[in-house]
Amino acid sequence: MGTSTNPGFYQTLLTPAASLCRREIVRFYRYPSRVIGALGTPIVFWLLIGSGISSSFSRDGDGGMDYLEYFFPGSLLLILLFTSIFTMMSVIEDKKEGFLLSALVAPIPRSALVVGKVLGGAILASVQGLLFLAAAPLAGVPVGLAQIPLVAVTVFLIALALTGVGFLFAWQMESSQGFHSIINLFLMPLWFLSGALFPVGGASGWIQWLMWLNPVTYANAALRRSLYAGSPVSDSLPSLPLALGVTALFAVIVLSTAFALANRPLRGNLG
Repeated sequence: MGTSTNPGFYQTLLTPAASLCRREIVRFYRYPSRVIGALGTPIVFWLLIGSGISSSFSRDGDGGMDYLEYFFPGSLLLILLFTSIFTMMSVIEDKKEGFLLSALVAPIPRSALVVGKVLGGAILASVQGLLFLAAAPLAGVPVGLAQIPLVAVTVFLIALALTGVGFLFAWQMESSQGFHSIINLFLMPLWFLSGALFPVGGASGWIQWLMWLNPVTYANAALRRSLYAGSPVSDSLPSLPLALGVTALFAVIVLSTAFALANRPLRGNLG
């Protein structure tokens, strides 16, 4: 009896989710400004900040790397963050255009809406991030072909978590301006305190506590460990299994919250 209902359930969930996922991807690449902003801004940060600080930065524990190399994983993380923000703006736009209301009254589970939106955003962020890997040789980051699968899995897991966070905020907001303000107030400090700009060991005591409590710190550590798999990195970083485990738990918590939130009435006149 249970097996006969499963195909219908999966078709009800996966078909609309796949359609919404494809819509997110097509819609994002129709706006070149979003692609340039999500990919170009972190690259400019990497080049300007990395080159500017490189001469005064030395990490003996990381093999004496310069700052341009140290900042590379943090820039990759910033690309994932920016792309997640830009893609989840579509939730607010869908509210204004009436598409979201149409999707909510359609005979599909709301979980399909969450899966489609978040999965589409995560795929876009992962693609943008993996494109940035082409610059790894310029930074001196030793990424080999054998590391690409591990890096890709790590990137997708982080993108999934960050896109889920973007969805949580966008679902409850009515304006793009308010969305950007909240994101800059909440997500950018998480990135600053992730070890992307400076190592945890070099921070003051109370900042170190904030960094170790920050889930994005473990995402940054997972990126750094996967990029340098088989190469020496700082022993102060969490191990790869721990970093991936915390990042996966972060993604599960965020997505579970998104599913719960989507099943509540929307704020405003869409509820």
